Amino acid sequence: MTDQLRQAEERDHQRIVAAIESWWTDSRSPAAARELSLLVPRLFLQHFSGTSFIAEQDGRMAGFLIGFLSADRAEDAYVHFVGVDPALRRSGLARRLYAKFFDAAASAGRRRVHCVTSPANSGSIAFHQRMGFELVPGDTEADGVPVHRDYDGRGHDRVCFVRDISRL
Repeated sequence: MTDQLRQAEERDHQRIVAAIESWWTDSRSPAAARELSLLVPRLFLQHFSGTSFIAEQDGRMAGFLIGFLSADRAEDAYVHFVGVDPALRRSGLARRLYAKFFDAAASAGRRRVHCVTSPANSGSIAFHQRMGFELVPGDTEADGVPVHRDYDGRGHDRVCFVRDISRL
């Protein structure tokens, strides 16, 4: 089985929402997984499909990455949301999706890629560090990790990352 990476399209939106609602029930209730899917509105695929990617295996979605080039920071790009089918985690698929995004961002003249995650998501923190992302200093710390308190609103702390892609 080989996966095929392609540019995302607006028509992929419902598949991505369904994947989030299904794939995240291993760590969340179905209601919480549905709420999480709201982080990927259709407009992201209407306006950022050129830097968002779908991985397919045997005609089904195996993973996705939603990313965009910063409109205000000419050297920056941002990975907003990444998902991989739980049966394919640790297969290197997420790494391939990120590499595709890094190439697209670098081709557009971007030098840095940013992303955030929840302080409770130790798997995401470890993955991003393995991918070469650096932790951005925060205003507090949890389990040795810098945290930005109230980053996304009161009570919504985040761990922030940045990776230099200028030497790809």
